[in-house]
Amino acid sequence: MRFKVVTVAFVSLVAIFAVYFFYPANNVEAPRVQQDLTNKRIIPGDLRTNQSKDLVQLNSIKYGENLVRKLDTDSSIGVIQHKTKVKSHYQERQATVKFKEKPSPEKIKLIYNDIDGEVAKQLDSTYIFKSKSLTTPQLLSYFNSREDIEYAEPNYIYLQNEIVTDDEFYQQYQWNLPAIRTEKGWEITRGNENVIIAIIDTGIDMKHPDLAQRLVEGHNILNDTPFPNDDNGHGTHVAGIIASETNNGVGVAGMTWYNKIMPIKTMNADGYGTSFDVAQGVRWATDHGADVINLSLGNYKESKTLAEAIDYAYEKDVILVAASGNDNTNQISYPAAFDKVLGVAAVNTNLERADFSNYGDYIDVAAPGVDIASTYINNQYASLSGTSMATPHVSALAGLIRSSQPELKNSEVIQLIKDSTDDVGRPGKDEYTGNGVINVAAALDSSYQKKKPFGKLGEWFNLNGK
Repeated sequence: MRFKVVTVAFVSLVAIFAVYFFYPANNVEAPRVQQDLTNKRIIPGDLRTNQSKDLVQLNSIKYGENLVRKLDTDSSIGVIQHKTKVKSHYQERQATVKFKEKPSPEKIKLIYNDIDGEVAKQLDSTYIFKSKSLTTPQLLSYFNSREDIEYAEPNYIYLQNEIVTDDEFYQQYQWNLPAIRTEKGWEITRGNENVIIAIIDTGIDMKHPDLAQRLVEGHNILNDTPFPNDDNGHGTHVAGIIASETNNGVGVAGMTWYNKIMPIKTMNADGYGTSFDVAQGVRWATDHGADVINLSLGNYKESKTLAEAIDYAYEKDVILVAASGNDNTNQISYPAAFDKVLGVAAVNTNLERADFSNYGDYIDVAAPGVDIASTYINNQYASLSGTSMATPHVSALAGLIRSSQPELKNSEVIQLIKDSTDDVGRPGKDEYTGNGVINVAAALDSSYQKKKPFGKLGEWFNLNGK
């Protein structure tokens, strides 16, 4: 009898050991789905999803090019022509000014008289001054001559990095998720609602059926209200790539099942916003609990105001991810080129650099960015291309890693994403795809092994120090 009891106990222990050893710890909040256990990628196009038939048919003329032309001819916009033939833009008759110490009301009034203007916006000791008669270069000359100024710069304009396409609009599949092994990664985690991903963009369609249940409080920086509604479509498309409701029988599948989205509106209906507003959006998101910040926008001039906001967020352990741009140029693009930001390039269905994707030493990783189906304004769906579409894939991966292993610091998550990529270009890091194309399964597996090298067995015997 005693032998039988010992045998049953032994068998039970082996069974428990098997379950805990082969099923790693995670933050999955739903039953596991059956996945193909092969380590090979699924070939793009092999997997078809139950995607909505209501894909929006958009104009095939590249929206970004039209926007640049519009800005070029707008008298309220200044233009900086770079040697590489790309352009940067700024708000004419405005200057972003940071004082060494916050000025008194009396000093501000004197400045008003000197520049024939007023304060348009203000955050701490940084001000946007607007003049009725002085140009931006004249304003910069005035402020930079003052001893109480830390720096003065144009109020740069940041454009969404999106290209609108219609040549593959009606293909009823999402090639992007299996291409980066997302489904295999879902075996480890599908996200956690406590890990928040902020989207600094044109806002989000707050009533979209595939997004409405995934939102937390956001903010409209443009008019200082809690209503970041999307009147452009770009922000809603970015959000859907990250968090469109998955496994609900309609629309498209997002990369995360549970992570919450924080919508921050810093760009207008035309799809552009200023460096000051983007910086303010980064700070607002950081102060309100964002774990990851997605920046699908860019400009070719470095903004000190935005750099300070990036530093602020990074010091508070936030992961920042930004698009490299769509001009097929090696002109350095910001904020993607900042050291504390993950710069993202785009690849096509062959996992090769998309022909529009910017390149350079500042590219860290690449992700799918061609013909990406996602949510769109007015409860619709659309297929868009651009590094704007590649960037949220990386932001979503960062959110999944933090869902699985919240103990990891932002620097650890960033390095893990770089180290777990698939090298698709020249051996090693290259200027076109950086360290390679992200691999969701490899990254999540590495994050799990990094903190729990013995899997559940380690937790069972408390070998991980918990």
